[in-house]
Amino acid sequence: MTLLAVPNVSEGRDRAAIDEIAAAFDARLLDVHSDPDHHRSVFTLAGEQRQLAPAVLGGAREVIRRVDIGRHHGIHPRVGALDVAPVVYLEESDRGAACAEALVLGDMLGEELGLPVFLYGILADGRPRAELRRGGPAELGRRIAAGELRPDFGPAALHPTAGAVLVAARRPLVAFNVELAPPATLEDARTIAARIREGGVEGLPGVRAIGLWLEHRDVAQVSTNVEDHRATPLAALVQAIARQAAPARAELVGLAPRAAFEGFPAELPISGRRLIEDALRDGGCGRPDPLGNGLAGGEGPQVRRRTVDYG
Repeated sequence: MTLLAVPNVSEGRDRAAIDEIAAAFDARLLDVHSDPDHHRSVFTLAGEQRQLAPAVLGGAREVIRRVDIGRHHGIHPRVGALDVAPVVYLEESDRGAACAEALVLGDMLGEELGLPVFLYGILADGRPRAELRRGGPAELGRRIAAGELRPDFGPAALHPTAGAVLVAARRPLVAFNVELAPPATLEDARTIAARIREGGVEGLPGVRAIGLWLEHRDVAQVSTNVEDHRATPLAALVQAIARQAAPARAELVGLAPRAAFEGFPAELPISGRRLIEDALRDGGCGRPDPLGNGLAGGEGPQVRRRTVDYG
């Protein structure tokens, strides 16, 4: 049985740090996606039950050494250096194993690294990430101190430099971004995100969305998480955005199931299109520079670096 882990780290600019963190995740590394505007890297790991949690723990130690959430400035919401660390099951029959591995991981992160760990999703009666991220680390710390929230594992206080970590077991989630063609503004992106997210005027099932401005590209972006690609294929998401503003290009963060791309419009350029099935079959991919400057060096298995909840 193969499970995935998708740790999201609040570092998307320092290539040396990203490489060191990637090396510290002692598991089969399928993909790394780093983005300087989001200031975030998404690592996709594959491993067996009882092996994956210790592998993530090893990378988390390096994250704590490298990342200080108090000095972090990026446009993606976060509450910790290792912001989220979900365990992903690919088959429904593996759901129980993924839940068990996520609980073991939460216990390890809390006991061995002193991180307050909050469960979300099916391990926490459906609690969403946004409920915990609201207001950022400062607000989360206040809520813990006031007794409004209590970590599921670890100390009842934020780590002084690493904040907190959110842990879950889930099906594959598709992190998918769409850049809007000029002259679209940040306000346009926010309006579209509010309309298309679940619960919005044109709400799409299982879609979480925010509007952002990418300084490095000078464009507005609708950044989404598609939590159920069967209910909302990426083609339907693009169509919903296109009804409001012209999409210029799309970007896949991490990996996605093949079925998510059924009917995807051939005319829309998309960067980072890579499938879970292909990554597992190929055992990894090239190692592009995390900041988009060509191929990075390194020995051993070649893993693509691409220039993000991604949870």
